[in-house]
Amino acid sequence: MPSRTLFTTFLLGLVALCCAACVGSSPTPLAPALRGSIGVPHHGVITDAVELPRQGEGYRLLRSNGIRWGTAGLVAAVQRAAAEVARARPGGEPLFIGDLSARFGGATRGHRSHRTGRDADLLLYALTPDGRPVRSPGFIDFGPDGLARIGDGGDADRTSLPGAQEYVRLDVERTWLLVKSLVRSPDAHVQWLFFARWLEALVIEYARALGEDPELIWYAENVLLQPGDSTAHADHLHLRVACTPDEFLSGCLGGGPYWPWLPAVPQLIAPADGDLAAALLDDLLPGGAAAGPRAVAPDGAL
Repeated sequence: MPSRTLFTTFLLGLVALCCAACVGSSPTPLAPALRGSIGVPHHGVITDAVELPRQGEGYRLLRSNGIRWGTAGLVAAVQRAAAEVARARPGGEPLFIGDLSARFGGATRGHRSHRTGRDADLLLYALTPDGRPVRSPGFIDFGPDGLARIGDGGDADRTSLPGAQEYVRLDVERTWLLVKSLVRSPDAHVQWLFFARWLEALVIEYARALGEDPELIWYAENVLLQPGDSTAHADHLHLRVACTPDEFLSGCLGGGPYWPWLPAVPQLIAPADGDLAAALLDDLLPGGAAAGPRAVAPDGAL
């Protein structure tokens, strides 16, 4: 039987190699089951993407570059979070939203990730130094004191601020409400909220002083992270959602931990080697393995 085992191993390896070469990381006629968010955030594509409207309750898009597509869960989570902040603290400025992903994913200018519909850049709520809500001046860095100097970022716009303010400060209250909504959202499946550690400290200390649920704060502390392979993210929150259980089965991969409080992922049980080999032979060989030993034809029969 060693020869049969060797043949089975060779056959399985050959099929796996062929599948990997044909399928790659995107849907093809050979792999129609690859749908939705496919691959990892920095190397993948998306099908069936949902477009985030240019504006909605509590939010506006920062740019008109078409990079506003994502999974249904991501888009719903962003819309819900922006609306909840606006309802909780009416009278403030909307949440401005930067890039999500392109219509079919893939590389976009200025981003290493944002390729599979699971990433969104959320600008930070801002106040004047004396506490009046103001429109976000764009991507500008907030320091450990919560202040940002207008003009320090490429998208900064001082003309939208009352009295041509030179500084704005982080609206910690609304930022916490945004984080809280995302962490609690049934749609979001938050995997990471990339954020500078000094701004995380301001937001988490505010939540503790407010008497928020310690478990909720613990969830937030887990997903808030200053990335080590890019900028500190002192100018925006970078939301990344995890693959849903269904998306795992359709080609979605990685991008961070799958937190234990997220919905359970289906566990696929591998078939026994013999059953797998028999199934492959059924598909690949004339008559298949299930046909059993080939009958010997009588003399003279064709």
